[in-house]
This record gives sequence, C-alpha cells and structure tokens, in this order.
Amino acid sequence: MSVLKASAAAGQRGPVDHDIRSQIVEAADEHFSHYGYGKTTVADLAKAIGFSKAYIYKFFDSKQAIGEAICARCLGSIMETVDEAVAGGKSATDKIRRLFNTISALSVELFFSDRKLYDIAAYSCAERWPSSEAYVARVEAMLTAIIREGREAGEFERKTPIDEAARAIMMAFQPFMNPMMLQYNLDAVPDGANEVVSLVLRSLAP
Repeated sequence: MSVLKASAAAGQRGPVDHDIRSQIVEAADEHFSHYGYGKTTVADLAKAIGFSKAYIYKFFDSKQAIGEAICARCLGSIMETVDEAVAGGKSATDKIRRLFNTISALSVELFFSDRKLYDIAAYSCAERWPSSEAYVARVEAMLTAIIREGREAGEFERKTPIDEAARAIMMAFQPFMNPMMLQYNLDAVPDGANEVVSLVLRSLAP
C-alpha cells in the first residue's frame, strides 16, 4: 500500500521497516477503532499492546506520530487510486473530473465507513499534520499539471495565473475533500461534488 513519503517518517524513530513498529501501528489501529484517537493515550496503547511506554517511545516520539503512520497509509491509498483514475483520463477536462470525483467518493468511503479513520483524519487537518499537508500538496501539484496540460491543448483559458487557478479550485472543492467539512456534505456526494467540478470546468473554459 502506498504511503505519502513526505510524512511517512514524521515522529518515527529507529529502523523504518522494523517489525515492532508495524505491530504498534496495527495495535493502535485496533485500539483507536474501539476508543477513538482523541481519548487514547500512549499509556493506554502500551497497556493494550503489552509493551512499556518507554519501549513505544523507541519507535514513535508521540501518539501523533503513531496517528501519522496510520493517516499517511490511508491518504497514500487514496492517492494510489487517484493516480490510476487520472492516468485513464482522455483529456485534461476528463482528468480533472476524475481527480475530484475519485477523491470525494473515496473520502466518504474511507473516512465515514470507519470512524477511527475519520477521527484521525479530522485531527490531521485541524492540527495540520505533515501527512495531511503532504496529501493536499500532492493533489494541488497534480491539479496544476493537469491545468497546464489543458492550456497546452487549448482546452483551458490562459489568462489566470496557473498557481492562482489551482489554489482557487482547491478551495472550491474543500467541502468534498476536507473530512471536517465533508461530514456536513455526505448527502451531496456524488451529485453535489460533480456539480462543483462542472462549475470549475466552466470557469476554465477559454
């Protein structure tokens, strides 16, 4: 499974591929699913796993670092599917539609079918974790590349600075991408998300 590289090592200590690290993450994943991220402490995890707090701190410098490992894995899986969807686009217009429709559908599926993932994703956005920041940056970079491709093909207008266009589109789609906002727009997926994408595409027209 893909992991966002910019955040994969955030707060981690020791060998990256150490088996104990994986055991801690899997146990934390299970514990968060029962008690939630916010109500769980490192002491709780240590007791549940059967390790000492000191031993856990040999691999992660905080509870957030453990949450980062889970969040990076989750967001990495979204981007893996998004990459495949966008690669299958026949035009820049099609790629933008695939980009945001895939993100909104997967975000609903992953974050809200599993409450622990929603809790972690919400914390990552509110506290601007590296995993969340890397995810947004990667989506914006992909969007910028697609806009550039569309301009070169004559599909999109060229007057608006490309960075300004990308930032504005990212802000317009936050209600269907940011888990803290998406929770209030679940009934608007997929139709509402697709309408926003259509509005964005009209704004890009030459």
